[in-house]
Amino acid sequence: MSGLNSLDRVLAILDLFTEDRLEWTPDELMQELGYSRPTLYRYLKTMKDAGLLASYPNAGFTLGPRVVEMDYLMRKSDAMVRHGRPHLEDLTERYPCSALLVRWYGQRILCVAADCSIPDPLSSYPRGRPMPLARGAISRSIMAFLPRRQMLAMIEENFDELRSIGLGSSVADIAERMREVRKLGYAVACGEVTPGVVGIAAPVFDTARVPVASLCVTIAGTLAAAYRIDEIGGRVSDLAERISAQLERQRAEDETKQAQEGAPTARRA
Repeated sequence: MSGLNSLDRVLAILDLFTEDRLEWTPDELMQELGYSRPTLYRYLKTMKDAGLLASYPNAGFTLGPRVVEMDYLMRKSDAMVRHGRPHLEDLTERYPCSALLVRWYGQRILCVAADCSIPDPLSSYPRGRPMPLARGAISRSIMAFLPRRQMLAMIEENFDELRSIGLGSSVADIAERMREVRKLGYAVACGEVTPGVVGIAAPVFDTARVPVASLCVTIAGTLAAAYRIDEIGGRVSDLAERISAQLERQRAEDETKQAQEGAPTARRA
């Protein structure tokens, strides 16, 4: 960790908090990260003062209230969530299902918005819980639409997992399955993430037509046949494309607004 700057070191502390490990003592952090005691305590004090961490006497550190505040602000400001929510409602009004909007960032896919029209949601991944990177319809709906070189690299990085769920015995086999998903426009997975659940997902694109998120329906396998997977897939794909178009228009509007706001300054200069 010696080559990291202060920001990297702070982020490394935050990265240690997971669903499997919600609390850390200073001694455990020092052992895990290799920071000296004075350095670690300086970072912990700064993060606690900022509300990013919280602690109680004779207990370890947990994530703090500032994280909740930031989540609230994200819900208010995230254009993808704003544009996506009406489409989630569209899907749950049509089908007895959970509808999810899932972002892809770094090496994670994460639900950022969801809606449900059944009493007991079948999805085991609510907002904020990371999902498997190489398993399920959401993963394939993103992977299949990546530029080929990037897709192949992702297949190679996750080859054992992709092979274990029956997508092929070689990189070429799995790439061919991804090509089929791309041609169809959406991905389908049965019971790969949650037993008894069918996932149907389509990509959401940025302005360069690179997938940055996925719109997904999860529905009980016993109901999927009655509503026809191809019908649901077509609807999910259509709504995902609408979100992509809305994001592109939003970006164009923001760029125009920024240019207009900057024009008077440029003339004065």
